Amino acid sequence: MEEGKRQKQVASLLQHELSDIFQRLSLNMIDGGMVSIASVKITPDLFEARIYLSLFQVKDANAVMKKIEERSWEIKRELVKRVKHQLRSMPQLQFFQDTTLDYVDKMEQLFKKIKDDDVDNAS
Repeated sequence: MEEGKRQKQVASLLQHELSDIFQRLSLNMIDGGMVSIASVKITPDLFEARIYLSLFQVKDANAVMKKIEERSWEIKRELVKRVKHQLRSMPQLQFFQDTTLDYVDKMEQLFKKIKDDDVDNAS
């Protein structure tokens, strides 16, 4: 289903503000790895926001996600302060790990292996 204009506007607003909040609360660097907001998806009723986090060079992704969940009340409090005049109600925040980069890396490795196998078979 296609996202509506308002969904896109709210998602963009939340993504921008959350990026600033993560930087301000020092959540963008956890355990030597980098955490960034990959995307924000809003339900059509604007009651739920799914925040997808990209984790780069993080040793334990589950521990990082747990740490963010533990501080989610603090993140939401900051977010409410920033967007209270733009939104009637604050969506529920749900954090997910964005695995797109892992998937892309896996696909590149598979293509490289296929290419290498073709070169070996051609010889």
